[in-house]
Amino acid sequence: MNEAGLTAMPAQGETGPARIVGERAQQPGEVPALARIVEALLFLSADPLSVSELADASEAGEGAVRAALALLGEQYAPGSRGIRLRELGGGWTLASDPVSEDAARRLFSRPRVATLTPAQAETLAIVAYLQPVSRPEITRIRGVSADSATATLLERGLIEDAGQSQFGAVLYRTSTQFLKLFGLRSLQELPDVAQWDPTPEEQAELRERLLRAGEARAGEGPGAS
Repeated sequence: MNEAGLTAMPAQGETGPARIVGERAQQPGEVPALARIVEALLFLSADPLSVSELADASEAGEGAVRAALALLGEQYAPGSRGIRLRELGGGWTLASDPVSEDAARRLFSRPRVATLTPAQAETLAIVAYLQPVSRPEITRIRGVSADSATATLLERGLIEDAGQSQFGAVLYRTSTQFLKLFGLRSLQELPDVAQWDPTPEEQAELRERLLRAGEARAGEGPGAS
């Protein structure tokens, strides 16, 4: 019995959780493959998952799921990894090793990046695709002042100074923090807007939405940034 509370009882000539008592022998590689699925489900779930829930989601027998959990219990044995497999509240979950508690507390005590407002997200998208780009250019594209949104993006480290234009305006580009926040290795991984080929109906709908947005902004006055 490992710490996970699961017992893999091999038949004669077999070792590990390759055979489940009372069930058919698993095919070679079947349990390890299922273990990866179970591991992913446990990773994705915020709450402990029961064997039956794991079996339903993975479309596998409960015996096979127990074998997969036994295998994960071996792989996550205390002292071997930073993650442990634990049984809590009638289900199973992945939890951090207690040795990481102090480091985790220091990590999560750092300020978190707040959600971007629509104006900030819009400004960031313009910078991402047109960089280096100046604030007057951003304002011209958006139709309203970009001062507030640009200042906030600078403060959060999502954009940075990229020199000056020939007219003396400050140019902006996205930062390394931007790549980290959106999970990009480089700007080449940005979605290609050229791949979007709207139908006439989509074009008409987009035009109406832009006109309504423009009318709404005109009514808000110059402070809407």
